[in-house]
Amino acid sequence: QVQLVESGGGFVQAGGSLRLSCAASGRTYAVGWFRQAPGKDREFVGAVTWTGNSIYYLDSVKGRFTISRDNAKSTVFLQMAGLEPEDTAVYFCAATQRPAYYHLGRNYDYWGQGTQVTVSS
Repeated sequence: QVQLVESGGGFVQAGGSLRLSCAASGRTYAVGWFRQAPGKDREFVGAVTWTGNSIYYLDSVKGRFTISRDNAKSTVFLQMAGLEPEDTAVYFCAATQRPAYYHLGRNYDYWGQGTQVTVSS
């Protein structure tokens, strides 16, 4: 059984940095990050596979957010820099058990509990 444990959310000022972690137990193929702001649809942020080092990003976060992985610890990180108030959202990590179109939330089999990221001006 797959479990995802998130950490690292919190409050940060605009321009600051924050690092989210997603520890995955059980067998997964890829881990993705999504976010959902109040009144808005869930939005794909990025994803990484455990093998092949394929990484995908939402255009608006390219150059600011970095996804990395530690295979030995089965942990995926989302390093966020240059944070803006528009980045405020609940951030979720999710996992697939097979290759998929990673920008589509319906392709993920497991989801974390979500962690709040609030960016103040």
